[in-house]
Amino acid sequence: MVIFKGSNGVRAGWRAAGFLVLSLGLVLVFEGYLSPLLAGVFHVDVTTLNAAAMLCNEVSIFIAVVLSTALCAVLEHRRIDGYGLPLREAFRRTFWEGIATGVVLAALVGVLMYAAGGFVITGFALSGTQWIVQPLLWAGLMVLVGIAEEYWFRGYFLQSMARGMGFWPAAVVSTLVFGGLHLTKAHENFIDIFNIMALGLLLCFALQRTGSLWLAVGFHCAFDFMQFFVIGTRNGGNQPVGTLLHASFPGPAWVNGGPLGTEASYFMLPAMLLLFGYLAWRYPAPRALDA
Repeated sequence: MVIFKGSNGVRAGWRAAGFLVLSLGLVLVFEGYLSPLLAGVFHVDVTTLNAAAMLCNEVSIFIAVVLSTALCAVLEHRRIDGYGLPLREAFRRTFWEGIATGVVLAALVGVLMYAAGGFVITGFALSGTQWIVQPLLWAGLMVLVGIAEEYWFRGYFLQSMARGMGFWPAAVVSTLVFGGLHLTKAHENFIDIFNIMALGLLLCFALQRTGSLWLAVGFHCAFDFMQFFVIGTRNGGNQPVGTLLHASFPGPAWVNGGPLGTEASYFMLPAMLLLFGYLAWRYPAPRALDA
């Protein structure tokens, strides 16, 4: 069985494939059973794009990723945080640097959309206790999104493949899978998928240069918080509720992304170039993985 095993046991590609199948299977099971259960227990409205409904779903993804990574870590006799997300670095400097870069990039795209007439603000959308509840819900949701999605695609999956084929070929494969899973989104188009995969490669670059996923996690958290809660961007044709602003998105889709929102705006392209330049300047050489 040479095709399956090498000098170090099961080949890296098969390990990555096994992790992907296991994690996808667990995600489907938890989304099918746990997410509806949570929504029912907490009386969550699942008919709109809101933080509570997304949180119920993201908990399922988070648990699936943690369980899948834990099993692989046990089989490899490593710690569960040994694939680029060390607990000793949790929510420390690089995470907050990622938060800052995510805020700046999303804000830049929002400002350009506003200047081009594709993003119109008519006031604040919150009142009463919503000023406390909604920011906390969206922030908690985005922390889960950042950790779960980064560790899912750029944790064990990417790093096990990298042992067999090298970092950048593995980064390309993991990014293609990451982008491919977004094809199920309503109204999906080329520019949205292109931007999503370009961001995925940028976050792989951040992993290689910083030696951990914490900057990528912070960026992911902040960028999604900004586009969903602050800007109130559409996603898959739905506009989120419980957002900071009363906003509308007139004009052409190349400006504001149309039904796909900020990620599909052409203004993402110069913003991502700026992010690449910042990372290359701030971290001029690759660093060993901080396991």
